[in-house]
Amino acid sequence: MASSTAASPLTCHHLGASAAPRSRIPTLSFSLRRRSSKPISLSHSHSLPSKPLFAPPPAASASPSPSPSRGVLQPASASAAAAPAPPPKPALQGAAIKPLLATIATGVLIWLVPAPAGVPRNAWQLLAIFLSTIVGIITQPLPLGAVALLGLGAAVLTRTLTFAAAFSAFGDPIPWLIALAFFFARGFIKTGLGSRVAYAFVAQFGSSSLGLGYALVFAEALLAPAIPSVSARAGGIFLPLVKSLCEACGSRSGDGTERRLGAWLMLTCFQTSVVSSAMFLTAMAANPLSANLTAATIGEGIGWTLWAKAAIVPGLLSLVLVPLILYVIYPPEVKSSPDAPRLAKERLAKMGPMSKAETIMAGTLVLTVGLWIFGGMLNVDAVSAAILGLSVLLITGVVTWKECLAESVAWDTLTWFAALIAMAGYLNKYGLISWFSETVVKFVGGLGLSWQLSFGVLVLLYFYSHYFFASGAAHIGAMFAAFLSVASALGTPSLFAAMILSFLSNLMGGLTHYGIGSAPVFYGAGYVPLAQWWGYGFVISVVNIIIWLGAGGFWWKMIGLW
Repeated sequence: MASSTAASPLTCHHLGASAAPRSRIPTLSFSLRRRSSKPISLSHSHSLPSKPLFAPPPAASASPSPSPSRGVLQPASASAAAAPAPPPKPALQGAAIKPLLATIATGVLIWLVPAPAGVPRNAWQLLAIFLSTIVGIITQPLPLGAVALLGLGAAVLTRTLTFAAAFSAFGDPIPWLIALAFFFARGFIKTGLGSRVAYAFVAQFGSSSLGLGYALVFAEALLAPAIPSVSARAGGIFLPLVKSLCEACGSRSGDGTERRLGAWLMLTCFQTSVVSSAMFLTAMAANPLSANLTAATIGEGIGWTLWAKAAIVPGLLSLVLVPLILYVIYPPEVKSSPDAPRLAKERLAKMGPMSKAETIMAGTLVLTVGLWIFGGMLNVDAVSAAILGLSVLLITGVVTWKECLAESVAWDTLTWFAALIAMAGYLNKYGLISWFSETVVKFVGGLGLSWQLSFGVLVLLYFYSHYFFASGAAHIGAMFAAFLSVASALGTPSLFAAMILSFLSNLMGGLTHYGIGSAPVFYGAGYVPLAQWWGYGFVISVVNIIIWLGAGGFWWKMIGLW
């Protein structure tokens, strides 16, 4: 009996290990094989994994256990003493200190500066919190939603805003429409419909990245007069399509491939969405407000035909030049792909006919877009149409609520955008914006310049003050009538001034990632860093001003607008 025990070796075969040689003393033999099948033996000179590959059962704690250093049996207590220490707990990941200090310092410094004459103290305090939040959103000591929530918390704790006022914009339809757009994008991609449409686009226009970009730009412009919500156009239709195109071309956010195609395409589609919004009276929800304020201020209205006639030439120039300029200064890594159309057709052939989920998704999109176009006649607003569409997707299981909850970017965007809308809205209610408008009017009027130069100064101040607004409608409501009145008083042709201010009320949305409804949608896709988003936004703003005031001015002279 004893002899048989001695003759039976104790072996552990791991990952294809070879059998241990027979010995009078039981041993442990390990061998790992590379893909070349050349064994690598683990002996005393090699370190073993931190977690033992062999351990005796708990009941045999007093029995011998194998020694990891010599391959012989030792008492279990010695083996336990030689066990490695548990790994350290992961360090806490809090805010980035330097950006956090810069954010706090901005708010404190402005808070301590005495408010100018005519500015209520609560308005000045809210300005300090608002600018501090903007600095935090730019420097990002924490994710954007967390920064915005801290800003709201500071406003409530200092009693600058009540809780209801601070969170009032969470009842605004625009942030929710943007969040719903991300849920639609999830279904669009999940079902494969996004890939199918993307491959169809690539098959037709995909031989070059620039051609693909122009196809999207002009497709969006064609839909613009029919869908009065730029958030709905960007989020419900083009974000899912652009994301699918980027992924089909191997460009994804967060994995280092953003510049392959996605960064340029997202920025191009965003910057041209503000152009298409400026081209038609019905292309942006706030455009009728500009027309109404024009009629109330100068006694002349702006109809759909006049608006489109005046905007068509500078608008088309911007749609052509903006993608090309971005292509030069912020180029995609993949510029030409002559084989892409053929490959896309092969992929479409392999996909076969549309699945049931794709059919439901397509039908839901048709229903939602139809309500966006004809909802005015049916008294159905854009966000109600989007909720109806999402309800269909949830009921049919095309998108699950768990998947909606997992869309962290949607909830993050909803948080920071609603926070900025609330703070910007109360800056207006507290009287800061009216004080600013009156100050600008007095300043420009006292310069004694020609009406052309005076109007140029007014235009720049009106345009770049949009950094303080998270809504085009809020900006128009606060400053449009005042700036139009002073422009007319200084000798600027009234209708000419009204048209320019109306167009710029759309174009200025391209400055930031919160200035117009399409901005959070495309920025939230995660392809373009915030600093680059703002930087290129400023560059394209200069381009648009030159196009619309330069070439547009000549065109308006030709059609008798001034």
